[in-house]
Amino acid sequence: MRLGGCNLSCRWCDTPYTWDWTGIGDTGRAYVPHEELHPMPWQEVYERLRAYDVPLMVVSGGEPLSQQTRLLPLLRALTAAGHRIEIESNGTVVPRPELAAAGVRFNVSPKLSHSGDREERRLVPEALAALAALPGTAFKFVCRTTADLDEVAAIVARHGTTPVWIMPEGRTPDEVSRHLAALGDDVIARGWNLTTRMHVALWGDRRGV
Repeated sequence: MRLGGCNLSCRWCDTPYTWDWTGIGDTGRAYVPHEELHPMPWQEVYERLRAYDVPLMVVSGGEPLSQQTRLLPLLRALTAAGHRIEIESNGTVVPRPELAAAGVRFNVSPKLSHSGDREERRLVPEALAALAALPGTAFKFVCRTTADLDEVAAIVARHGTTPVWIMPEGRTPDEVSRHLAALGDDVIARGWNLTTRMHVALWGDRRGV
């Protein structure tokens, strides 16, 4: 489930249609909110998600924790129905305790300087500490070069954001492959986890429905 609206503005974001109303990202395209975002009662969202009949539901964005109060009834209903829930977050918003109580797991992607956002916007110590303290949280950093890995190491040392996963930046299979090859040896040497972008390998930059 993808939500709209984000409190950051990463220039390389691969889902700019969820937040970029001014065309500041790499695509240079300004999207129209009323064409991209469609408000729905949570009960309708629940029925749509249940119809997929899958055990794991992933809530992405945008920044889902900006809407966490409105998400709570939906997530409680899904967990009560036996689904596991994972929320993808940029790590700038403190999660409500009720989310952890519902068994939600967090996949947190703090942004590096190449995102284009100021450090005080993209790294919020209180939020990172709260997320790091929750069981099952993983931290995923989008990187291009080995210099980015030094920046990741500094964030990990300062904020305790472990375990560390490194994902290559890229919206095309070629970009992802090139950055993955550039990063692989150094990531392994640091004892971190390395992941690719399966959806890009399968579908490239094609937008989902």
